Amino acid sequence: MSEGRHVLVLPDRDAAEEVAQELADRFGVTEEPQLVRDALAGEDDAEDAQWLVVVEDPSGRLEPTALDDLAADFDGWLETP
Repeated sequence: MSEGRHVLVLPDRDAAEEVAQELADRFGVTEEPQLVRDALAGEDDAEDAQWLVVVEDPSGRLEPTALDDLAADFDGWLETP
């Protein structure tokens, strides 16, 4: 994870899409977050994939604790370096 970027890990695509919407609603994120499917090692089934929501934050205005709380609302977490 690079400076100015946050990665939230979610259990499925629906949760990732909802979190992406919440980022705009709660935090005023204007740049569309990137959604990335992250298959677990050795898993071929799409049901076993986690989804990542990548949020660019070059100004560092987003509070990691608040992002982690948001992800937790959807059974996810904020990835830490």
